[in-house]
Amino acid sequence: MTYHIGVLMDPIATINPKKDSTLAMLQAAQKRGWQISVFTLSDLTKTAAGVSIRHQLIQVHDDLKQWFSVIAEQTSAASVFDAILMRKDPPFDMEYIYATYLLDFIEKSGTPVLNRPGSIRDCNEKLFALQFPDCCPPHIVTRDMAALKAFHAEHGDVIYKPLDGMGGASIFRATATEHNLSVIVETLTQHGTVQTMAQRYIPEIVNGDTRILLINGEPVPYGLARVPLAGETRGNLAAGGSGVGRELTERDRFICDQVGPVLREKGLYFTGIDVIGDYLTEINVTCPTCIRELDAAFDLDIAGDYMQFIESEILQG
Repeated sequence: MTYHIGVLMDPIATINPKKDSTLAMLQAAQKRGWQISVFTLSDLTKTAAGVSIRHQLIQVHDDLKQWFSVIAEQTSAASVFDAILMRKDPPFDMEYIYATYLLDFIEKSGTPVLNRPGSIRDCNEKLFALQFPDCCPPHIVTRDMAALKAFHAEHGDVIYKPLDGMGGASIFRATATEHNLSVIVETLTQHGTVQTMAQRYIPEIVNGDTRILLINGEPVPYGLARVPLAGETRGNLAAGGSGVGRELTERDRFICDQVGPVLREKGLYFTGIDVIGDYLTEINVTCPTCIRELDAAFDLDIAGDYMQFIESEILQG
């Protein structure tokens, strides 16, 4: 049976086709014979009649120079889609939040939205991980600058980061001899007005910050260890880290066992958790990546598996 899938994403002409996980999903849907349309935040409109979407009906190609072509441009009621994928990259600003409210209307009218927009809105990617204390490193979240400094005095080597960051941006490491601790804390908290996270530094970061992808709470059996550049604290690929595939460890699977049932309950169907050493550091619910790298390393078809889940559990379930 054919379906029509709509994908809310960044402009498709601006993506990196070699690495983009959303493009992998579009290709997997097209291989199943489904129609695919793409649109952006600016294409959503709510009226008394419901939510309408200006969208491009496209074909995708396995071509790094021309990875898509537009068949038609249309404006349709959201109900024209059998399902909608929310694959917009952060920043998670107010426009992003407004989009989740509009997607709420679509979901309530009967069209499945993956991931569930209310859960995307509720589950801050750093704070959500703290719901699993047995999996997380020692941490504090506060805008109290004295408390953030006291945490450093207790642990000696600390990572400070904003709650709304992405791609490793604005992450600071303060070692025991850090002379600019006050500047770090003042900058991130904006002089005590913005909540900020501190975590005890995990030395295993030198072996990589591993991204583990989960489909409906079940992990892909391999993760991508994003290994920092020499002298760098951040493993994010956007910060220059290199990706190395590896099998999941027993500890990885324990963490997935703790997190998976909550992801299923919340309708967070495609997620990516970040693990350093034995510790969960983040749960990515907005637009997790690394499909391409894991597929290439282990001959997987993660996007195809996700489309199979959508067909069997969401569209036919």
